[in-house]
Amino acid sequence: MKVEHILRTKDSRVVAVRTSATVADAIRLMKAENISALIVKDVCRTEGNTLAGVLSERDIVHALLERGAPLLSMPVSQLMTRQPVTCAPSDSLQHALHLMDQHHIRHLPVLEDGHLVGVVSARDFTRLQLRELEGAVAATAEPPAAYAH
Repeated sequence: MKVEHILRTKDSRVVAVRTSATVADAIRLMKAENISALIVKDVCRTEGNTLAGVLSERDIVHALLERGAPLLSMPVSQLMTRQPVTCAPSDSLQHALHLMDQHHIRHLPVLEDGHLVGVVSARDFTRLQLRELEGAVAATAEPPAAYAH
């Protein structure tokens, strides 16, 4: 199975923040969207779906410990991961999971020809596994008593 399978089965909307937004703005957006990472894009409209970086809750928590409250007024560009690990829609799910495990990340931007086409997350893999388990349970369920002979 490929990464594109997950992208087809989920909401295609990618929540993003501009590089010039403050960390406080990014935290508010994460809270409002109930997510733990944001795609970061430049403000230049000509860049379209070009990935500038990723900002995660982990990035924020670690920086907060080091820098304290002044961190909240800093621009996202100073805190984001500038060259995040990415995958392609044609990559296998196993490869994507391997990247996430190897780099200790829960969000993996998906690029096609250098353009952002989506994000897969640990939550997406959990949902996929749950659907597969539910399908397996349904397939092995005993038929109703009226059909059993």
